Amino acid sequence: MASSRHFMLRSYNYYSSGVAAYPRKVAPLSSVSLQSPRLCYSHCCNGAVHSAEVELEQQQQQQQHQQRHLRSPDLVALEYADLNLSYKLDLGHVRIRQHVNPLSSSFSVPAQVPEWNHVFRDPTLPLMVDIGCGSGRFLLWLAKRNSKVKNYLGLDIRQKLAKRAEIWVKDLALDNIHFMFANATNSFKQLVASYHGPLMLVSILCPDPHFKKRHHKRRVLQKPLAVAIVDHLMPGGQVFIQSDVLEVALDMRNQFDEFDVLKHIDPSNPTLLCDNEGWLLSNPLGIRTEREIHAELEGARIYRRMYQKQM
Repeated sequence: MASSRHFMLRSYNYYSSGVAAYPRKVAPLSSVSLQSPRLCYSHCCNGAVHSAEVELEQQQQQQQHQQRHLRSPDLVALEYADLNLSYKLDLGHVRIRQHVNPLSSSFSVPAQVPEWNHVFRDPTLPLMVDIGCGSGRFLLWLAKRNSKVKNYLGLDIRQKLAKRAEIWVKDLALDNIHFMFANATNSFKQLVASYHGPLMLVSILCPDPHFKKRHHKRRVLQKPLAVAIVDHLMPGGQVFIQSDVLEVALDMRNQFDEFDVLKHIDPSNPTLLCDNEGWLLSNPLGIRTEREIHAELEGARIYRRMYQKQM
């Protein structure tokens, strides 16, 4: 009980501080990669295999030691190093308050629908929408790897983060991704309804948990948004949810479980492994979000579900 309360406090502090907003530049690890070390066998002789096993064990211990001394911003920088993003941007103080009240009058006006042919090279490509995209690195990584086949839209209620992400889009010369300052609660429906192509994937990844019971109404996934997501999702389209807070994960899971047209994806895809409670064991999109990195560094569990809309 005490350890659970300790982690909840650490989680609250993380969500409050915006820990991953400014990752430090990290010098390359001198002798150990974060990937599995490769066994290097010497000339065949007695004891060669034993020497390799000892060397492997020593490398693993050194790797674990170095990982323990890396902060989560450092690990984020390593995870997204290939994006080579610039953090020297004239945006003022970007490390902003993480707890935002979406019910505030300042967020009551729906976002204006953009000219899709101005923000995407091909506005008819299948679209992924990340609700609460944060810094946008996760979506940028995906967009860079699927530049000709998919479009990506990131929505976040924190204006400076969306603005910085748009600058990164220009720096990377990507024409299949766009970030918007928007309250998804009142903007999602009109945005996806106006899009020219199919909605293939919606993700809500580690949203603000709003721990206090009286603030649960501030959580991003409320019934109207869930209905809008399912209604506009193409047949075969997917919904991906995750949280490191079990209560929040269950809340989202229970809402999407109510839709008969949605089925959890693991029966149709045996490569996606689940535990006996139906939670995915790893992120199916190929890279961890910033919150995942932090939570796993703290030893927390990530609760994931991916649904698919039936034909």
